[in-house]
Amino acid sequence: MQKIHRPPHHLGNNGIYFITASTFLKKALFSNSEKKNMLTGVIKEKSSKFGVKIIAWVVMDSHYHLLVRIENDKNLSGFVKGVNGKSAFLLNRIDNILKREVWYNYWESCINNEKDFWMRFNYIHHNPIKHGLAEKMEGYSFSSYEDWLGKKGREWMEDVLENYPIVDFSGDK
Repeated sequence: MQKIHRPPHHLGNNGIYFITASTFLKKALFSNSEKKNMLTGVIKEKSSKFGVKIIAWVVMDSHYHLLVRIENDKNLSGFVKGVNGKSAFLLNRIDNILKREVWYNYWESCINNEKDFWMRFNYIHHNPIKHGLAEKMEGYSFSSYEDWLGKKGREWMEDVLENYPIVDFSGDK
């Protein structure tokens, strides 16, 4: 019997998606810099392999969030499976644990409008504060915030935050 994905994935070509992947039992398996750097590297490697453009990202102790553009909808599940499969293998190697289940599931939401896009963008960058890993968005090493700050500047980042306030999307799953 084939396992049915819950919730079902509804995809379209050339779409922008907000993706969340959570560890099994929400365990803090990526709780140090070595593990977060490894996961970040795998995400970047697999995005290149599957033609996924990462717009914004954050890696946390027990999950990650991505805002991505996908040209071919068929690449989304392969991308996430590639990220989760390789990172699980490498994490288990780092921790010297055989066949531990690392990832529980992933969810994606198709971004339908500009407001949704920027609110998710801000949510991603605010996530380390929400989870008590940082006091401010600037300076958290495992997100795209610093990249955007360097590209667009502080005034632009503050303007995006002011115009599209942070909303808690945790109930979307």
